[in-house]
Amino acid sequence: MSRIRGRNTKPELRVRSLLHRMGYRFTVNGPLNSSLPGKPDIVLPKHRTVVFVHGCFWHLHRNCSAARIPKTRTQWWKEKLNKNTERDRRNTLKLRRIGWRVITVW
Repeated sequence: MSRIRGRNTKPELRVRSLLHRMGYRFTVNGPLNSSLPGKPDIVLPKHRTVVFVHGCFWHLHRNCSAARIPKTRTQWWKEKLNKNTERDRRNTLKLRRIGWRVITVW
């Protein structure tokens, strides 16, 4: 697990590149990124929108073959991954309550 990156992953870089080509300007390491609930991957302040780039395994993407529980230590993994999805849900609700639009890219 030590080799798993939390920032600047290939999917995240692709989403940022696409947004930039479309003319959107955003922050990745700005003060809003770390102060908002869930520390969004991308913040578009002008549009009051945040983007989370989730991995299917770590965030249990529904109906996705990559979102399966490993066969060893299944109970530990179930608890860990369920906590991740619950935390994502809470953060999304908090962001919406304070007026932000939330987009999740899988």
